[in-house]
Amino acid sequence: MSRRSPAAEPAAEAEGPAPGTQALSRGLQVMETLGGSVSPLRFTDLMDLLAIPKGTLHRLLATLVEAKYVAVEPRDQTYRLGPRLFELAHRVWDATDLRGAAEPEMERLRTLTGETVRLGILDGDSVLYVDQRDVARPLRVDNAVGRRAPLYASSLGKAMFAALAPSRQASLLDAIALTPLTARTITDRAQLARELDLIKGRAYALSVEELHEGISAVAAPVLDHRAQPIGAIGVVGPAFRLGTDRLHALGRDVLEAARRISGNAGESAMSISVNPAPLHVVREDVSVAVPGSAFLGEGPHWDHVRQELLWVDILAPALLRGDVEAGTHETFPLDDIVGVAVPREAGGYLLATQNGIKTFDPDTGEVSLFADPEADRPANRFNDGKCDAAGRFWVGSLALNATPGSGALWRIDPDGSSHKMADGIHVSNGLGFSPDHRTFYFTDSGVRTIYAYDFDLEAGTIANRRVFTQVSEGAGTPDGITVDAEGFVWSAHWDGWCVTRYDPDGAVERVIDLPVPRPTAAVFGGKDLSTVFVTTARIRLSAEQLKQSPLSGSVFAIATNIKGLPEHRFAG
Repeated sequence: MSRRSPAAEPAAEAEGPAPGTQALSRGLQVMETLGGSVSPLRFTDLMDLLAIPKGTLHRLLATLVEAKYVAVEPRDQTYRLGPRLFELAHRVWDATDLRGAAEPEMERLRTLTGETVRLGILDGDSVLYVDQRDVARPLRVDNAVGRRAPLYASSLGKAMFAALAPSRQASLLDAIALTPLTARTITDRAQLARELDLIKGRAYALSVEELHEGISAVAAPVLDHRAQPIGAIGVVGPAFRLGTDRLHALGRDVLEAARRISGNAGESAMSISVNPAPLHVVREDVSVAVPGSAFLGEGPHWDHVRQELLWVDILAPALLRGDVEAGTHETFPLDDIVGVAVPREAGGYLLATQNGIKTFDPDTGEVSLFADPEADRPANRFNDGKCDAAGRFWVGSLALNATPGSGALWRIDPDGSSHKMADGIHVSNGLGFSPDHRTFYFTDSGVRTIYAYDFDLEAGTIANRRVFTQVSEGAGTPDGITVDAEGFVWSAHWDGWCVTRYDPDGAVERVIDLPVPRPTAAVFGGKDLSTVFVTTARIRLSAEQLKQSPLSGSVFAIATNIKGLPEHRFAG
């Protein structure tokens, strides 16, 4: 028997593509290039980007188009990825055993909560329960595996409903029959649409006796690689054990479970992690100004005319007006998600909402549209805003699900005109102006950065954007800001348990620890403008985290010997 010599053996690690695979390699190059482009490409664009001969590229594209891996737009002869890839992607996810992937998380949630845990999938206009983990309690819910429930009434259904692409959600919302199942079932389409937007904002859904009397639940969607729902996981039990506060506290736990099941596919910028509490959080200069339990307290504004504090609760939409001396406040519920409110010279308030910039009269409750600069971006909402010394309103936007790059910065003039000042923002947040009106500060929380711009007060323009400061992950995320009379910038650090004061060069001057993890924004107020009021949030904090920080959702006061700048009213 003859033996091959070692030299005759094929190389184990051949460099470059295997013989006969060059065409496949080039075809993959084409698809990767199309997939990496934010817009369709012309043939000449592909020629510029790929080192492939013209004739070969023509043949590759023709083959890929015929097989539906690439699609061509006849109107302008541009190329994009075709539907065949999406079909294959669906098959990959269909082949995934969702129940197997979810099993450890269902067991963990059952142990953590002591309540029944359910897993469901989207099936037309209903949720199909595919798995359940029961608890050994005298009073427990029935096993629902194999049963269906309407999307609009169950927590699992609403979680998936809210996560659907806007076009599919809208068509389902129009077509679905909203039948009352209990006295609490939402049967008004406009109200359900608002509920779905709130769910998208907080990333989990509640059902408080909406599907069955005496039964409540909380759920979060399991998302695929395109951030679309392939299922949902939730906790369900008797309403007397699962009150609204406990459901919200469990929201963070089911959201964490859902993200683990999906392997973080489609994960957004919304935070569920919390940095450890600082070692020394008891300070004599920090006190509770207004006790509360706001889900997402934001946008504080000191009204020096009325000597009162304004702020909003974004995810339980309301304007709050507080007496910081008495430690009390009044609440004005609103229909829209609201990011900030500022007083108007004409009376009442200007609101930055999900559906445009609106005026609000608290005496009559009347809300009117003032400007709608993002009518073409229905998946966005407005967030933080502030008026400059000329009475113009500067406000930023972001996607409801925090999709990066979807937000913009706008200037709203007293005559109602809107001017886009910047675009491609991830998470628009804190704004402020220097004492000399020459610098504008703007926070993009999505990239943990506070930017500085040159500001022309007379023209109302900004230019020369540069990084003022960047915040490391361990220090939390920069959120709302205020500027003091010395030109120092104060930034609330979400998940950082603190407010940080930066000098005009962006260096940390001091850090003030707070007894809550999620400060959201700061403003100077009080009779002599030397008190910093800080709004906070309790959204997506677990029950254990709320035990450690029970004052989350309150407004805090930091006593300083530093003067702030007066807040400006909207001139309209």
